Amino acid sequence: MLIARLGHFLDKPLRGLSLRIKIHPNILSFIGFLITLLSAISIPYSPLYGGLLLMGGGLFDMLDGIVARNRNLVSAFGAFLDSTLDRISDGVIFIAISIFFYQLNEDLYCLISLFCLLSAYLVSYTRARIEGLGGDCRVGLAERPERILILIAGLLSGYIREALWVILITSIITISQRIYHASRVLR
Repeated sequence: MLIARLGHFLDKPLRGLSLRIKIHPNILSFIGFLITLLSAISIPYSPLYGGLLLMGGGLFDMLDGIVARNRNLVSAFGAFLDSTLDRISDGVIFIAISIFFYQLNEDLYCLISLFCLLSAYLVSYTRARIEGLGGDCRVGLAERPERILILIAGLLSGYIREALWVILITSIITISQRIYHASRVLR
């Protein structure tokens, strides 16, 4: 939620570029997804290369929204597609990291990576459920953009274990904040 508070600060600076991009935002989402799949395939062999690819996938994931907003192509289906591809991407990335640690015989970090996956899904689910029940859910310490930035930093720097702990702890805090928020707004 920290990054979301900055709003769509790149929309205006990248407006000219986004208007020249003639690719539909849904295609950009799918390209970013494919790059993220390549990242997941790479991580067990080279976390650094996987991190670089994840950064590329993240750029496309950011660009699709900028293009959609600046070209007036925002749609409910586009939002649905983007969210669905994000959930699949989260899954394959955390499973790839778990495989990386399995190969190193580090069972604890295999599990931590899988708990990060579970918590990532719960961060998304709690927001969707609150909003599906008619509440507003603009609360929480960390959402997907923060998790991806932390993960990229961990993969590129070699501090993957530390990044997983930060992701897990901030995700648990976010889930807790949303449960508390739901208890207040859905009564």
